[in-house]
Amino acid sequence: MDSGGLYLLVTPAGRRCWRMNYRFLGKQKTLSFGAWPDVGLAGARAKRDEARQLLATGRDPAEQARLEKATASIAAANTFKAVAEEWLAKVTKEGLSPATLKKNRWLLDFSYQFIGHRPIAEIKPFELLTLLRKYETKGKHETALRLRSICGQVFRYAIATVRADRDVAADLRGALITTKVTHRAAITTPAEVGALLRAIESYEGHPSTLISLRLLPHVFVRPGELRGRVRQGGVISAVAVGPRQAALAVMCRG
Repeated sequence: MDSGGLYLLVTPAGRRCWRMNYRFLGKQKTLSFGAWPDVGLAGARAKRDEARQLLATGRDPAEQARLEKATASIAAANTFKAVAEEWLAKVTKEGLSPATLKKNRWLLDFSYQFIGHRPIAEIKPFELLTLLRKYETKGKHETALRLRSICGQVFRYAIATVRADRDVAADLRGALITTKVTHRAAITTPAEVGALLRAIESYEGHPSTLISLRLLPHVFVRPGELRGRVRQGGVISAVAVGPRQAALAVMCRG
């Protein structure tokens, strides 16, 4: 028997466990501090002192221990990957375009390898920065910037759903390399348009890329939209009937 209600209980099986008896609101209660020798006398006394401090402030040490255990369990369940997948499901229901969803998932898959298993509330800025630096060192500056942005959206969603206290991605603002954007002048004269069309006709790459290049001047859509049409089979007829008729077919199917 030690002081302050602390004692070492010896079970019939010979196991030795630290216990502390105390009274709270007129009721007798017992706390367990672990088994000896895993927890030594100094450790047991430190836990006893913490419990007595809680009692001095009118709090029940057993209830406090239960709350801390529940909090730890919830934090372990709310990993970065779990919250990110929930956020993706939310923005999917809100009507985010399939192309953007695919890009967001592609970016988040990178993060899952490093912080996906971590409780989102425990992730530190340096952990995310270490992940982003892996892409910066490979010269993938745009990927690093976009990944930071997507992770920031996940952290803000976690804050809004009371599973995190801060957006660590925001703490990294200015920490990444921002490459200078080179703007290309628009083609506005017939001579320049003719030169572009001749360059397209002289392209010797993949046939599907050539077909897409031929279609673009007729439909004036973004490259990403045209790629979607190619995947859906909307431009297969271009091989047989030529780009102008295929362009009309694509517009009709849209």
